[in-house]
Amino acid sequence: MNPSALLYLRSRALPGALAALVGTAAAAAWAAWWLESLPDFDHAARLPVVVLGPLLAAAAIGTSLHTPSDELDRTAVRAWWPRRLAHVLAPAVLAVVLLALAVPGHAEEFGALAAVRNTLGLVGVTAAASAVVGARLSWLPSAFFVGTVYLAAPPAPGGGAQWWAWVMQPGPQAGAWTVAVGALVAGTGLYAWRGARRLTGES
Repeated sequence: MNPSALLYLRSRALPGALAALVGTAAAAAWAAWWLESLPDFDHAARLPVVVLGPLLAAAAIGTSLHTPSDELDRTAVRAWWPRRLAHVLAPAVLAVVLLALAVPGHAEEFGALAAVRNTLGLVGVTAAASAVVGARLSWLPSAFFVGTVYLAAPPAPGGGAQWWAWVMQPGPQAGAWTVAVGALVAGTGLYAWRGARRLTGES
């Protein structure tokens, strides 16, 4: 591997974030298997897996988005936005693949489609949060949003809830996909442009 690329990965603690993604996917796969083994199982029971798995994956990615030397980044000859964009999208693709494999089947319910959509959307929210509140706290807005929606979303899918409670919707809901993809594009774009906000006291 290119030495500069290796240094970049280590300085952002990306190896640890990638290991956390693998662990999250393994836990999600076990939880989905356990739920399916219950005698009264229906596919809506996998809702916590397709919500909490992507939330944890997005948090792991978010903690790696810090910039240890933003002064050097700003004065670099080459633009940093392509690296920042790849920094978000490459782990996001890995998370999408792993979590899709963790909840196979029944795409019309809470399966791979819902896991993929929620992962993309929450990664976008987390990336935007890193640019606004810093990488260390980037998981907070996503966690607050998911917790609020989990408690407030109506039991029946569709309708207006697919726009504001998109993480709680079954896989094929078009409105939920629109919001998730919009969050991914906006969040990764903001992070690629600005980078993570550096807070007072960060080294």
